[in-house]
Amino acid sequence: MAGIDESKPFLPVRIAILTVSDTRNLESDKSGATLVERLEKAGHDLADRAIVKDDVATIRATLDRWIADPKVDVVIATGGTGVTGRDVTPEAFQGVYEKEIPGFGELFRHLSFAKIGTSTIQSRATAGVARGTYLFALPGSTGACKDGWDDILVWQLDSRYRPCNFVEMMPRLMEHLK
Repeated sequence: MAGIDESKPFLPVRIAILTVSDTRNLESDKSGATLVERLEKAGHDLADRAIVKDDVATIRATLDRWIADPKVDVVIATGGTGVTGRDVTPEAFQGVYEKEIPGFGELFRHLSFAKIGTSTIQSRATAGVARGTYLFALPGSTGACKDGWDDILVWQLDSRYRPCNFVEMMPRLMEHLK
């Protein structure tokens, strides 16, 4: 049965938060703040936080910097996952993935359907792995960030979650490079 195995140790992960927006700053970034609050409450470490414009090259440069940083295990982005002309977060993320995790977007949309109905079809939430770093991209709304964290990431980033979780696979993410 799925759940937390209290006999296992909790292993905090180092998470960087990326907000993709042409209009937000640290004071107005409620979605980024929500993710920071939740990851810290769960016992994880905030490795870094940035706000960048909706621009593929800028997003990729930030991802590349964090992927190369051994102090960042996970990147969670918020914003830029819609279908408008400025929404380019999925394209930037897919440009750095070594492996995509399609189930993340699928599960996110499935869970969102119960809350927002067919409007969830407009989300292009995505996830993948690049050079040993997990990458997750959520929509820019605070509600979507809460849903993505509370319903998926809080569990998959907890080393005690069973039957399996992303944390226990971290030591093996770069096996192909050996």
